[in-house]
Amino acid sequence: MLLAVSQLILALDYTIIFVALPSIGEALGFSANNLQWVVSAYSLVFGGFLLIGGRLSDLLGRRKMFVVAMSLFGLGSLLGGLATSQMLLIIARGLQGLGGALLSPSTLSLIMSNFDEGAERNRAMGIWAAMGGVGLSIGLLLGGVLTSYMGWEFTFFVNVPITIVAIILAPIVLVESKVQSGKRHYDAAGTISVTAGMILIVYYLIQSPVAGWVSAGTLPFGIIGAALLLLFVIIENRTKEPLLPFRLFRNRNLTGAALVAALFSASFGTLYYFLTLYTQGVLHLSAIQSGLSFLPLTISAFFGAKLVNKMLSAVGAAGTIAIGMGLGGIGFMLLSGLSVSGHAWGIIPGTVIIGLGQALVFTTMFIAGSTGIDPKEQGVGSAMISTGQQIGGAVGLAVIMAIISASLGSDASLESMAAADLNQAIHTAFVIASSVTALGIVISFAILRRKKNSSVDTNKYASH
Repeated sequence: MLLAVSQLILALDYTIIFVALPSIGEALGFSANNLQWVVSAYSLVFGGFLLIGGRLSDLLGRRKMFVVAMSLFGLGSLLGGLATSQMLLIIARGLQGLGGALLSPSTLSLIMSNFDEGAERNRAMGIWAAMGGVGLSIGLLLGGVLTSYMGWEFTFFVNVPITIVAIILAPIVLVESKVQSGKRHYDAAGTISVTAGMILIVYYLIQSPVAGWVSAGTLPFGIIGAALLLLFVIIENRTKEPLLPFRLFRNRNLTGAALVAALFSASFGTLYYFLTLYTQGVLHLSAIQSGLSFLPLTISAFFGAKLVNKMLSAVGAAGTIAIGMGLGGIGFMLLSGLSVSGHAWGIIPGTVIIGLGQALVFTTMFIAGSTGIDPKEQGVGSAMISTGQQIGGAVGLAVIMAIISASLGSDASLESMAAADLNQAIHTAFVIASSVTALGIVISFAILRRKKNSSVDTNKYASH
């Protein structure tokens, strides 16, 4: 349950900030362009440090990294709530991102090492994933309540007591797990190149839809980032103990799971942003009303997670992910019919179907990715999937925004659009998301091994 709570606060933090952004901008004097950095600072650091977070959890110990990560996340949350300047808030968000980057792979690898591969681990993953789904939806509601009645600062402060309790309980309830090795090698050159490269690539993807894909202010960052990632590949092929052993990509389940994670984040991951724009920008609901409109999705995702084990036994990982992606595609197409004169009840059919699909895909992609991975590499394996998720989300949102700008013939921000134009933009986003889920179905059948979960050989690891 402690590991599930860690996923809850990461998911909570992802959406709770959306509702608080207008109040933060007004209180600290952010311009419309600079306000995005309250979100982007977190994404940049989180995406950039995931791989090193996974490697450190393998080498130093997953429980130890869990405590360190929770401490960083809690400190970032405390500083965010106390921030009186724009720079301090952005630094606090970066610190939260660093905590998240270390927390995500350590949490996942602790699940892998504390629960045996098969039904026991799948149940644990189901609870973990369900808490993530609950956190995403509750974050919008809680953000509205806290911002309206206590102030935006409490959207940060709410994490502090949770992290303190987690830090106290970790040594009591979690079993330490790490690579037993006499000599530790950290691959400094690989770490620096991949971290800097990922940060620059994510920055390019975040800024390009606003500044332009070939703008002098963005393109150099993309080119340098790509060059650093190429350098990382060269370094990893020559070092004795690489940060990311490329032989892991020969594990079809892990490679497929990372690709599915990217497509999942590029489709399902964009839902909260665009649906919040619809409920607040088109329907003009209050922050609290908007948050309440997501509760049906939360409930369906919770029940969907309970179906994962049965689905894995019946159709295997590839089939479960394909069905989940298919449900997501149907849900997004239903949402693409929302109108300017609609009401909150109109989003329920689509979001309920998406919630079921979200639970099936999110839980299963991590289960599939952990199958056949050597226990000493569970941390970096989990980080690979999470990195796919982060990059997929950044690429997906960037592509959607570029297509929306082209279709409307305008570079205006969505928040400043008239209701009719915004509604059209949201329609476009949901149609694209539905198309991405169709690609996810193809990838799941083409790459993931189509074995039923019960028949997976738990004694074989990725080839050495």
